[in-house]
Amino acid sequence: MKTHVYIYKQLKKIYIVTYLKWVKIPVWFKLKVNDVQVGKGLRSNGVPVIDVWDTGKFSIGDNFLMNNGKRFNIIGRQQRCNFIVYNNGVLKIGDNVGISGSAFICFKGITIGNNVRIGGNVAIYDTDFHSLDKYHRRDAKLDILNTQSREVVIEDDVFIGAHSTILKGVTIGEGAIIGAGSVVAKSVPKNEIWAGNPAKFIKSAIN
Repeated sequence: MKTHVYIYKQLKKIYIVTYLKWVKIPVWFKLKVNDVQVGKGLRSNGVPVIDVWDTGKFSIGDNFLMNNGKRFNIIGRQQRCNFIVYNNGVLKIGDNVGISGSAFICFKGITIGNNVRIGGNVAIYDTDFHSLDKYHRRDAKLDILNTQSREVVIEDDVFIGAHSTILKGVTIGEGAIIGAGSVVAKSVPKNEIWAGNPAKFIKSAIN
């Protein structure tokens, strides 16, 4: 190996190790000031975006891993993880969950089970964000009052492929797999593979 290449790689290793030690401080601070209940063994590569409103609730189980930004999950369209919980919303993440650059926007309720894997840049929304009535959207107050939100549930052992979007009111059953780039607008039974826009049944996830 050429000397300059070797030096570069060693410096890169030193930088990453140093960064991962330092990054624990801002991550801990964000969790603390947002009153997030955290289990044992949390690991964060990079710093996420966390915003829990006054009456929102956010809890994380044991052995949680999140990757934030381009250095820790190089698959394109990089971003930090986003956890936004509005008033009266409840975001609950179970044990042994891993996510990368994903967004959780919670107005009502989002529940993530145990042993779930969520790929890069997945978005989970429990709301439409705006009214479906064009006249309501012309008035900010009416728009907010008529926006629909419904709980999203991701059951145990689910795998959601990169760049997928999970919409309001959806339940993804235990052991199900969602193909990359899917838009999931209706509930998925357990142990099935779904993919596409809109997501449709592909085959059983059980061999």
